[in-house]
Amino acid sequence: MQKKRFPSGQYSYLPAGFQYSSGVVAEPGYGIERARFSRPVPLSVGFQRIQAHLAALGRPSEALCACELRSPAVMNESEFIAFNKVYVNYLAQMGLYENEVNPVGRCNLIPAVNPPAEPSLYAFSYTVPVDGPSTVPDFVTSGAAECPDRPGYRDGIVRLGETTPDALGDKLRFALGDLESRFEIMGVSWSDVSDMNLYTVHDMHHLIEQELSKRDAINGGLCWHWVRPPVLDIEIEIDARKLSRTLFLPA
Repeated sequence: MQKKRFPSGQYSYLPAGFQYSSGVVAEPGYGIERARFSRPVPLSVGFQRIQAHLAALGRPSEALCACELRSPAVMNESEFIAFNKVYVNYLAQMGLYENEVNPVGRCNLIPAVNPPAEPSLYAFSYTVPVDGPSTVPDFVTSGAAECPDRPGYRDGIVRLGETTPDALGDKLRFALGDLESRFEIMGVSWSDVSDMNLYTVHDMHHLIEQELSKRDAINGGLCWHWVRPPVLDIEIEIDARKLSRTLFLPA
């Protein structure tokens, strides 16, 4: 995997499937801001809000670099593909998706309590100009799970169907290794992370010190979301980022 530039958005990305990239890195002279809604909003409304927000900042639509979604229920792979085809149409309308090339990073989770009635937008990130040089670029990774990020997820799931403490440890180590491989390409490290997110309904307290603290991964804290990954039989997801600013928007 190699980084590819997306010049009109002022960032580079790590190519993945048609539905998302594996991560994004701001180009020199630019940082990444994140905006989170007070409550998830339906995708159609959410993308209208994104465009209005970017226009108010004087930023082009192509500045959008990552989306955080919340969906009603876990999907099998065929349902996941069908959903993704709908999702990328919104990106295409913004000039961000063409010929199955998608620079925008993403996570998509299923709340264990009070899930939305329809696929919704929880938060989004975008590039902005910044003053002064930065030794470490802002970046956002997409969610990493306990299987390779490619079709046929179930065939590659680490310890499929197991949720014992030992199995969860193997799953987390796989996901962290995936993130580390992305970090190497992006030119960043664990010590650069400002926000770490863990997505699971399983008890993983025993792994915070064993796997996260020893990596210097949670200097900025750990946000644990009580959610499920979007694809059936995947138990955990994790991502990381370094941002210039986070702001909150009304639903």
